[in-house]
Amino acid sequence: MTHLRIVSGGQTGADRGALDAALEAGIPCGGWCPEGRLAEDGRIVDRYPLTELPGGGYRERTRQNVIDSDATLIIHFGRVEGGTLLTQRYCEELGKPYLLVEATHTPVADAAERVAGFLAEKAVMTLNVAGPRASKAPDAAEFTRTLVLDLVTRTHH
Repeated sequence: MTHLRIVSGGQTGADRGALDAALEAGIPCGGWCPEGRLAEDGRIVDRYPLTELPGGGYRERTRQNVIDSDATLIIHFGRVEGGTLLTQRYCEELGKPYLLVEATHTPVADAAERVAGFLAEKAVMTLNVAGPRASKAPDAAEFTRTLVLDLVTRTHH
């Protein structure tokens, strides 16, 4: 599993944390974002290599990223709700594997070990990373960034 690609929708929080880690580690990344590169903090900056989904909003891009990935990592802090819950529902509806990681009480190293095992078991090449936006979980970006960086070092010997 040496050629992992990370995708997300580019929202603040978990999505950006995953993309930041991929860019930092020099691994392929991308994904679909809403038309207009829409996010809660305005237009998603161009440094994130995302593709606008024509006519698509948050729900549509969430579904398309699930479709185009081998599996989805869902980060959550407490209850799974909002767009994070929608991601889980799309995974279930489309029969796509997903892994929930509760970030409040899980050390990053433990989470990375679980995720690495999941990726190996499911032979994942393209991993969709989802989770709460920054306004809902201020720690989501940093937790996800650290987790994906740890994961990359474990899987890219």
